[in-house]
Amino acid sequence: MELEQIKAIVAMMKDNDLSEFSMEQDGLKIRLKRGPEEFQQTVTTPTPAPAQPVAAPVPVQAPAPAAPPADINHITSPMVGTFYLSPSPDAPPYVEVGQEVDPETVVCIIEAMKVMNEIKAEVKGVITEVVAENAKPVEFGQKLFAVRVK
Repeated sequence: MELEQIKAIVAMMKDNDLSEFSMEQDGLKIRLKRGPEEFQQTVTTPTPAPAQPVAAPVPVQAPAPAAPPADINHITSPMVGTFYLSPSPDAPPYVEVGQEVDPETVVCIIEAMKVMNEIKAEVKGVITEVVAENAKPVEFGQKLFAVRVK
């Protein structure tokens, strides 16, 4: 596995707010764990014949995270479930990038145990980014939307 591939996995983990990643392919095992400030890594290669040396794990240094602008807040998921941008597949989304919201604006729904839960913005501002992917699972505390507060 190339260092660039490991860096891409680290970036994907950050983008999707994942704390752990593991993969096994062709006898190569890789497991990455993300702590509060840094990444830990374990790479296991196939067991070599006794005469062959064992390769040491390649250290990965994650780039320092860029500080988000001070006026950006995130609407996060209050539960585990499936994220939906609209009330039905053929309906328009509740909100779009550039749209103003207030604390009572419904921004999405999260389906949990066959119950559709309306999620409100709980902040006044403008939607700058839809972070979560429509019709995909979300975790508790996962970022759903970025909002520039007013």
